[in-house]
Amino acid sequence: MQPRNMSMSGVVDLAAVKAAQEAKAKAEQARAESARQGGGGAVSPADLVIDVDEAGFERDVLQRSTEVPVVIDFWAEWCEPCKQLSPLLERLTVEYNGRVLLAKIDVDANQMLMQQFGIQGIPAVFAVVAGQALPLFQGAAGEAQIRQTLDQLVQVGEQRFGLTGLTVDPDAVPGGATPAPAEAAGPYDALLEAAVRALDSGDLDGAVQAYRNVLADDPGNPEATLGLAQAELLKRVQGLDPQQVRKDAADRPRDTAAQIAAADLDLVGGHVEDAFGRLIETVARTAGDDRDTVRVRLLELFEVVGADDPRVVAARRALARALF
Repeated sequence: MQPRNMSMSGVVDLAAVKAAQEAKAKAEQARAESARQGGGGAVSPADLVIDVDEAGFERDVLQRSTEVPVVIDFWAEWCEPCKQLSPLLERLTVEYNGRVLLAKIDVDANQMLMQQFGIQGIPAVFAVVAGQALPLFQGAAGEAQIRQTLDQLVQVGEQRFGLTGLTVDPDAVPGGATPAPAEAAGPYDALLEAAVRALDSGDLDGAVQAYRNVLADDPGNPEATLGLAQAELLKRVQGLDPQQVRKDAADRPRDTAAQIAAADLDLVGGHVEDAFGRLIETVARTAGDDRDTVRVRLLELFEVVGADDPRVVAARRALARALF
């Protein structure tokens, strides 16, 4: 079976945006609780690769995913490709030095977990980040592909959920916990937390303002940039009549406002390619200020999905062709 890459960029539908914000809040609460209980100490390199069963899944995977992205390797003794992939995953996990944790699950002994993840064949590799499961790839994969996937996973964990990983001490005793000093809060943590709370309560204006306050001082802040793009998108579609918006777009293909509104709804509904394609086609058949308005909105939607998403990369190329 050939590897099947799954993009992790761009939480785009309404439910997923809310779920991501809730997961982040839960992750922060879990980290705070762990700190109060004396957790969060240094681990040894041997602690980065663990065997997990159904009984320990919540503790070893779900709870740990509030500290560090957990990669899950579903394997079996009889699986020949697993014998090549598993050692590679173990080596890279240690090399990443606490930025990811590897949980190995024997599917023969843990059939329920295999069914819950909907696995049709092994090897199969998933990740859990702040309690959210993400499919990574299925089948054998090369080292370069795995590194790229892990880099994306670490980026998602850091930028969207504030997961800083585990502190690794080569001299620590496996299974032990060497106390480590707590990290000081970042300069914008309070404002970012306020934005998350505003989103959770449905206060989109408050969320937009909180993110803008961060960006006023730190224009390149990735979490605020993504959060602002998502909050503004949700604000724009709030109160729209989807049926009327789509009718207007169908009846008036050259009406830039109608096409932009329909593209916003496409993106919120998870139809990423449709949203991008609609606006690129509109750019191609308009000119002047209308064309520039559509181009700017398309760039804003790119921010929502994420610059590294392959759909954004492809759409950027298509936009360049439409413009030039």
